[in-house]
Amino acid sequence: MTEYFTVKKVDNSRLVRPIDAARMKDFWQRVAATGAIAACLLVYAWQHFECIQLRYQVQSAEGTRAKTAQLNQQLHVEVATLQSPGRVASMAGGMGLTVPMPGQAPTSEGAGDPVLAQARPIGQSPRP
Repeated sequence: MTEYFTVKKVDNSRLVRPIDAARMKDFWQRVAATGAIAACLLVYAWQHFECIQLRYQVQSAEGTRAKTAQLNQQLHVEVATLQSPGRVASMAGGMGLTVPMPGQAPTSEGAGDPVLAQARPIGQSPRP
């Protein structure tokens, strides 16, 4: 016996499969759950990398603070050295300066209250 297969040309492009409502609901629930998990993971990763970045900034700031504290200490030592009475006396002696004798230096006993500033009328020019 011989069998023959015939090909029927049927256009199925206009057929639409009906959508099952329960299946679509399950699909969207899974999409929402996956999106929520992805959002949580992204927030966690962002916070983690921000924390790492802040640690680098703190470490850099601590290094800068240590350098400035060392420089501050060096400057305090330099100021103390420059202001030492022995150094000032030796420099003054080298320039020919001596300690004033009593009565040689003028006294500032003329005014009782020191005047820091005087008020001037607005319309008056600053120069005479």
